[in-house]
Amino acid sequence: MTIRIEKVDLPGLGTRNDLVTEAGSRLGVVTFRDGSRELAIYDRNDPDACQISLPISEDEAEALAELFSVGLSVSRLTRLGAGTDGLFTEKIALPATSPYTGKTLGDTHTRTRTHVSIVAIVREDQVIPSPTPSERLHAGDVIVAVGTREGLDAAMSLLVDGSP
Repeated sequence: MTIRIEKVDLPGLGTRNDLVTEAGSRLGVVTFRDGSRELAIYDRNDPDACQISLPISEDEAEALAELFSVGLSVSRLTRLGAGTDGLFTEKIALPATSPYTGKTLGDTHTRTRTHVSIVAIVREDQVIPSPTPSERLHAGDVIVAVGTREGLDAAMSLLVDGSP
């Protein structure tokens, strides 16, 4: 799939950036010269005909960007193994009862013990890509791991209850 973004200058007003979906739908962000923004959904057959328009504040725009970015990052990471025989991705939620809650990622020795790579940690609305061994784990963290099915099962056991 090719991601299609179109930019249109709106003389005297600002700019419009549209995301055109695979299905041909068009979602636009209009940024006015004064800094205000609107989200807009356009008619599929007429890209100049706006069906819905929603003014959004700068804080709302940032919140939407974070929301999409967290979702997209995790989504892209979890698709790493798609189409690759024997390679899988898994999201492992770290419970408060895990022996590694409050400890560092390095303390788990996950890669050595299970041959699984931890490629990201999702903490609330933040994605920590390529976490270092010194990254401290928190209850509720979602650990994105890549490996074999057997390795991921072992990593799940290790991180959840401490048994490899």
